[in-house]
Amino acid sequence: MNATTETPSTTTVAARIAGEDINQGDYVTVLNELVELPSYLWSCSGAALPADELVRIPYKPSDAGQPYKVIAVCLPFVYVKRPRGGVNVIDTRQQQLVRLDPDHSRSVWKQMRKTLKKKQK
Repeated sequence: MNATTETPSTTTVAARIAGEDINQGDYVTVLNELVELPSYLWSCSGAALPADELVRIPYKPSDAGQPYKVIAVCLPFVYVKRPRGGVNVIDTRQQQLVRLDPDHSRSVWKQMRKTLKKKQK
């Protein structure tokens, strides 16, 4: 007996994007975030750091993969709309963005909006 399985969708890869390449209507998500803390809070370090120096820590946000739709760009800031309503401001100096596949992002966006409407009823 021969059986074949077909998947209705394809896998795509999110591409890192520079701030100047972001356009209105793009779907983006935050891949990495840079958190800066004053060195005097960094007491775990074996090396003495100057008090005015910042310690930079790369951070993976818990909402990575959340699709945002770009509504405006005024570098270094990108203004995005969330699928469940509201606007976020992304600072490209501290948050690294990736461009998402438009077709897949649009379908995820619609699904997230449907879920919100069901919860509101």
